[in-house]
Amino acid sequence: MDTQGRIGMLRVALVLVGLACFSLYPLMIVWPSGWAWHVGHSDYAWMIIGLYATLGVFLVRASVDPYQHLSLIWFTVWSSLVHAAIMAIQAIQQPGQRGHLWGDVPGLVLAALVLAALTPRRKDGRPAS
Repeated sequence: MDTQGRIGMLRVALVLVGLACFSLYPLMIVWPSGWAWHVGHSDYAWMIIGLYATLGVFLVRASVDPYQHLSLIWFTVWSSLVHAAIMAIQAIQQPGQRGHLWGDVPGLVLAALVLAALTPRRKDGRPAS
């Protein structure tokens, strides 16, 4: 696939991942065993929802010109992988949290892999102006 095709697909992926960040709260309500770490009221949940909603806004904005937001995109890739790895370890160690191995853990890994596959590296990025 040529660079322009990849950038077009990256723009779509950024919007979809950004919108997925907004779906965190409904997922925590509908599928708590896969998306919420604490049942009932939790201050933690609102902090995570706030962080991911903010990230979602900036990912959607990055879709307009991904080249201007490469550091944000790569931050999203790496932080998602680290977050997923930590949650996977915790879900394995805590039997009551195993649903996360089917919910948010693969969701984060999928988002990271799609963005990583489509995001240009410096060498094949747009020429300096």
